[in-house]
Amino acid sequence: MSYCLGILTRQGIVFASDSRTNAGIDQINTSRKMHTINIPGERTFVLLSSGSLSLTQSVLTLAQQEFERGEGLAVVPNFYQAARCIGEHIRTIDKMDRQYLEKDHIAFSVNFILGGQIKGESPQLYLIYAQGNPLQATPDCPYLQIGEIKYGKPILDRGIRYEATSLEEAALCALISLDSTMKSNKSVGPPIDLLIYKNDEFDILHRTRFEANDPQLMTIRSLWEQKLKQAIREMPPLNLV
Repeated sequence: MSYCLGILTRQGIVFASDSRTNAGIDQINTSRKMHTINIPGERTFVLLSSGSLSLTQSVLTLAQQEFERGEGLAVVPNFYQAARCIGEHIRTIDKMDRQYLEKDHIAFSVNFILGGQIKGESPQLYLIYAQGNPLQATPDCPYLQIGEIKYGKPILDRGIRYEATSLEEAALCALISLDSTMKSNKSVGPPIDLLIYKNDEFDILHRTRFEANDPQLMTIRSLWEQKLKQAIREMPPLNLV
């Protein structure tokens, strides 16, 4: 299982992902789920992946090879077409592999979050489903999740507002959301990759990886737990009849 999320704000986009892969209780490994494709000064793409590692790797390979030929993400005129480009690669892999997976009762499981900016447009954020169709984040619904989403969703629901939330606050919410998920589900685990893209940067400038024992991550975890306990203690007593 994975957990990845993207948060769209007025100032830019925050991306975060875990790195645990799980093919059974005896096969727990680490694999990066955050990937970048960039033409400095012109276009920047950040891809987060969840699902079958072999499938996501195949989709990413097709996208990277196409980009290196000067096609696909290298030339799409707008971000919607970029999302459609990734969707087409998912469908290509679907045609190649689905029948063989399902023959052995293995689900075709793959989802992506694609965000970034193409010059001439504002930053955009999309979720791309296993069927290849995209869903765009909006100011009313400014965050997207893939993978094990339920444990970290309440924090985002309460903490994220497109107009009011700064990139720094969004980054903290993303880390707390991931840490809460890791606390409740052992199939999601470190290292955590965090990337902040500011409007009109057109480059990858603010990217950090947090190991399990990273001092910043441990401080955030400790303070969050302390504040939750404090908030409960400060609640008015229940009037139980």
